[in-house]
Amino acid sequence: GAAYFLGRTISAVPWGIFADKYGRKPCIVISILSVIVFNTLFGLSTTYWMAIVTRGLLGLLCGILGPIKAYASEVCRKEHQALGISLVTSSRAIALVIGPAIGGFLAQPAKKYPNLFSEESIFGRFPYFLPCFVISVLAAGACLACIWLPETLHMYHDDKVEAIEEMEAQVADSTSEDRKAKQSGSCRMASTKNLLKNWQLMSAITLYCVFSLHDTAYLEIFSLWAVSSRKYRGLSFTSQEVGTVLAISGFGVLVYQLLIYPFLAKYAGLVKPFRSAAVCDKNILHQDTSLICLIYCTVPNACLFFQVLSILLLATYPFMANLYGVELKVLINIASLLKNMFAATITIACNILQNTAVAQEQRGVANGISVTLMSIFKAVAPAAAGIMFSWAQKNITGLFIPGDQILFWMLNMVSVIGLSLTFKPFFSMPSALK
Repeated sequence: GAAYFLGRTISAVPWGIFADKYGRKPCIVISILSVIVFNTLFGLSTTYWMAIVTRGLLGLLCGILGPIKAYASEVCRKEHQALGISLVTSSRAIALVIGPAIGGFLAQPAKKYPNLFSEESIFGRFPYFLPCFVISVLAAGACLACIWLPETLHMYHDDKVEAIEEMEAQVADSTSEDRKAKQSGSCRMASTKNLLKNWQLMSAITLYCVFSLHDTAYLEIFSLWAVSSRKYRGLSFTSQEVGTVLAISGFGVLVYQLLIYPFLAKYAGLVKPFRSAAVCDKNILHQDTSLICLIYCTVPNACLFFQVLSILLLATYPFMANLYGVELKVLINIASLLKNMFAATITIACNILQNTAVAQEQRGVANGISVTLMSIFKAVAPAAAGIMFSWAQKNITGLFIPGDQILFWMLNMVSVIGLSLTFKPFFSMPSALK
């Protein structure tokens, strides 16, 4: 679980530099090709270390996350940039529908579908190859779709084009070119240093990192807890049942973001303080876009409100182990759906905070810094969650409260830390939101 994020931590900023120099499209295509190759090899792993290496290499070569956010802001008109970034974040909901369904239903096919797959076939010898292969096929389709993907890097380099045309019109000696190159490099380094000193950006990134740590640890713990035996106060679910729960949650989040969220935004946008603040900066918003108005004007409050709801919801999880049958399945699906809805809303809010804290021409580097730091937290989360879960199962009894309750209490403490970071003096609201 941590190997992928460790690889991404190392490569996020270099991939951002690559995307700024050679374009967003090559970076996206290479990243998808790495998914096809190393995800397939992961399904064919025969040893634990082979699995770790293939996941690590996938994280190292899959640098799509930062450039795709920059691409979303560049391919849209200015008044739709916030919506474009939120749609990239919303794609996670689609992944939460398709991914768990593929993993839950297609893992170990020779045992689940013996009439279709024999134990002697490649899918019997490699029981987790089929879901990896299906995901690689989907990635191959996405790679073919990139043929029609326009490059956006040139759209924001008019000054460079003019400089080239001017140089073609007159003779420039090599020394002046070297001097200009050095000045350009020093400007880029100064720009990166300025970003690291931008407290509005760094406070938003730190907030995002803490929420990412909590979200990744929750997903790790939830899957382990759901398949655990009843004697360990788990739910005794099968992998198919866990996949179904996560797929229902993902589909619900998708419906929420596409249908319910804009409906709520339409009425929330009628509140005068929100609307007046939202339409004051015409470079960022459009007066008729009430959804974007809501996102920009309630971003800090969204982080606060939904994190409080998430803490209260997570506190009920240990008690679900006392339920059985239909009652358990209904409640766990509702809880998982609400938890993922809260997480998706917080993620969108954090991304908006980051991208409004810097100028548009700095968003590529800013997203690279964000992905690097976030990957460190996401690399720690699965390992820490696994250790915590193992400790909780060994200490189900004998402590002042059951180990599973301590487990979810510790998970909630991460949320409390994130909650505290939404207040002053740590949190600084970007000037665009002010």
